[in-house]
Amino acid sequence: MAEYAGAETCDIAHAVAWVAADWGTSCLRVWAIAADGAVLAARATGQGMGVLSPEDFEPALEASLEGWLLPGRTLPILACGMVGSRQGWVEAPYLDLPSPPLVPGRLVEAPARSGRFAVRIMPGLRQVAPPDVLRGEETQVAGLLAAEPDFEGVVCMPGTHSKWLRLRGSRIEAFRTCLTGEMFALLAEHSVLRHSVGQPEGVAQTSWDAPAFAAAVAEMLSDPGSLMARLFSVRAEGLVAGQAPEAARARLSGLLIGAELAAMRDWWQGNSTVSVIAAQPLGAAYGTALSLAGVTAKLHDGAAMTLAGLAAARAATGDETL
Repeated sequence: MAEYAGAETCDIAHAVAWVAADWGTSCLRVWAIAADGAVLAARATGQGMGVLSPEDFEPALEASLEGWLLPGRTLPILACGMVGSRQGWVEAPYLDLPSPPLVPGRLVEAPARSGRFAVRIMPGLRQVAPPDVLRGEETQVAGLLAAEPDFEGVVCMPGTHSKWLRLRGSRIEAFRTCLTGEMFALLAEHSVLRHSVGQPEGVAQTSWDAPAFAAAVAEMLSDPGSLMARLFSVRAEGLVAGQAPEAARARLSGLLIGAELAAMRDWWQGNSTVSVIAAQPLGAAYGTALSLAGVTAKLHDGAAMTLAGLAAARAATGDETL
């Protein structure tokens, strides 16, 4: 979607036709969308599903829409993510595989009572064997297919819980989840490794040791069974060899991402290209790791794919009030 040139000066409340919402566990992101598809404004808050009870969702959403609502009008909102989980605002039942990422008839209406907005929520997907679930990623896949209708192949979606999906004939045939991002956070913040990879004063959050990352990925691709021993080496190298925090952090990331790639070898091996949907710099890190495995990564911005997927879902309903 194109950015709206007058986003800072226009009367958004009169120009917005609908709102796209990505409502995850830790964050709510909303975009005001004009009738021509232009993005008028975007906001993000920390009011994710994980900190809200069912009665909190409507006021949290209304607060995020300040200045976008008009008296006497019901603003259409289309949402994806954990807002539709069993612990969310209202459960949007899973679609069973194989399935297209979009099934317009399966949108679920949230119980908004104020009348100021009407919210419909995208369903997630579930896989019976092996058991697995996802929510939110299906919308990004819909965005990818909107841009590349004939796409078939493997998609990697890095994040707290990384997803790998196989697509064929515009349908998701299978997917697997890796706990890579959450494992990194747990080790970096709550294990002994925090003393090595933490961000001490004077070390920029953006500091990154690319060679340390690449070396760790290569180690895991060649010897994935050594992960548990190599994890402690992150701590030991700081004590014995004076490894800098930025190198330790990059090494920990490389070990975990490399272990993920080794575990998912059957998915990417034999593919010349894997599409990666992620925010930066995480997408670039996976691109580097895949290149070390001999695979080209085609990078797609996660937020752009979410927006494109929500727009495709809205168009697929044929309902201009949505």
